[in-house]
Amino acid sequence: MTRLGTGAGGGDRRPRPAARRFAAAALALVALAAAGCARANAGGRSHLTVDVRIHHSAFDPSRFTFARGTTITFVIRNTDPIEHEFIVGDDTVQYYVEHTAHAGHDGSVPGQISIPAGQTRTTTYTFSRVTRRPGDMEFACHLPGHFRYGMHGPITVTA
Repeated sequence: MTRLGTGAGGGDRRPRPAARRFAAAALALVALAAAGCARANAGGRSHLTVDVRIHHSAFDPSRFTFARGTTITFVIRNTDPIEHEFIVGDDTVQYYVEHTAHAGHDGSVPGQISIPAGQTRTTTYTFSRVTRRPGDMEFACHLPGHFRYGMHGPITVTA
């Protein structure tokens, strides 16, 4: 005969206090994470940090997708033995930087920074416009020959 509250093997089936605390903590973490996501995405606005690595004259990751209104702090680590640039902008910005002589980018313009060999630099950019087609927004290096070599990638901005 099996008593109420015991398993078939006679074990106690009541939740243990430690198990209850664990379940409560897990539930609280899920609720906290959900609340944080709701705040971060309210109105499509959030602030994120994205790590970018430059290695063998290539960006990693090689493409990005962000929601409109998102502010991104890019942390760019250049592991190459030569200097590079990280320029975020639409096709007009990319064309201008590619076809004009310019000194280094000191970070005073959002989304534009020069990264010396073996160094790490940051730049922050807010994506305020939804992209309509590939190439509307890119990140690139415009040191001589680098863009033609393939040092650029698309940024998609969604609604």
